[in-house]
Amino acid sequence: MPAANPLATRIRSALAERDAQGLYRHRQAIQRLDGGQILVDDRPYHHFCGNDYLGLAESSRLSDAWKRGLRRFGAGSGASPLVTGHHQAHQQLEQTLCQWLGFERALLFSSGFAANQAIIHALMQKSDLLLQDRLNHASLQEAGHLCPATQARFKHNDCDDLARRLQSAAPEQAKLVITEGVFSMDGDRAPLADIAALCQQHRAWLMVDDAHGCGILGQQGRGSCDAAGIQPDLLVVTFGKAFGCAGAAVLCGHDLAEYLTQFARHLIYSTALPPAQACAIGEAIEVITQEPWRQQRLAQWQQLLQARLDSAIPLCHTDTPIQPLMVGDSQRALALSEALRRKGFWVSAIRPPTVPAGKARLRITLSAAHSQHQVQQLADAINEAWHEQ
Repeated sequence: MPAANPLATRIRSALAERDAQGLYRHRQAIQRLDGGQILVDDRPYHHFCGNDYLGLAESSRLSDAWKRGLRRFGAGSGASPLVTGHHQAHQQLEQTLCQWLGFERALLFSSGFAANQAIIHALMQKSDLLLQDRLNHASLQEAGHLCPATQARFKHNDCDDLARRLQSAAPEQAKLVITEGVFSMDGDRAPLADIAALCQQHRAWLMVDDAHGCGILGQQGRGSCDAAGIQPDLLVVTFGKAFGCAGAAVLCGHDLAEYLTQFARHLIYSTALPPAQACAIGEAIEVITQEPWRQQRLAQWQQLLQARLDSAIPLCHTDTPIQPLMVGDSQRALALSEALRRKGFWVSAIRPPTVPAGKARLRITLSAAHSQHQVQQLADAINEAWHEQ
């Protein structure tokens, strides 16, 4: 009998181990998204775990803009940005982003994951120091581990720890500090003003991934950096959260944009975003800046949820749409998620390795698409389910 293939054996072993740990992941086909609800297996659920914070994923304004783009540009870009994939719609979106967020240049990417990896791999060299917040997104952590620079992770939102690490670096060493504006799993915000001051003091560049802050915080939804009164050297914004679309952009100075155009492989060798999608993203920016009621409604729902939950329930009170309910044990998090599902609420359990061991949670997210009644019903369902467990 022939020996088992080593790769097949490795895969089966890894899957069995993940299942035994109670950490096996599953996908679920969603039939429809409609006004804060999803349809799954022909049953409607109130949806409280997505990233469509402003309710734009189903906006008629965005879909109409996408349709106009389809009629003008077709379904795809046809090539990478440096061949013939950079269309007028892309150029207009980049200009709009620069005017809105106050940067010299913007470059579009297929995803925030690609944008983060492109920057780190193109910019960091062997003699450099890369300092990252310990809770940064997996795309940032992975790129840091794989790039040739020396990477160190400072304690979460701890400026004293960051200062010590910057002070121990050689003055002439190239240094890049990376943090998120709003952290995706905890919903808390980075102390950006203090971090920016440290970077300036130690001649380090600052990069902010504001995937979960842009569109939500700051004047006209300009994001975490605007709210903190700073401008980083690099800003990454993604369009799959508050913008209701997909894709990402890197905002920076002219020279760095030219450098990335020459050396960022994720940009050079990837097919450009469909230009119709760029049209929809441009429309999303108009909605974000013209309809402040969406951000105001989010703030109302945050206060309502926090006030209506029993005080014994360990909800992390944040001023963002991400409201984690800390459970701790992975199996209990799954059981609580399933109990809410039986009550008609879809709230996913987040478990290791996405979050640290012992930090399993329900990642509750709010949207302007939710109604007051939905948020009240969610709080009541959590109160019941928590005490039933």
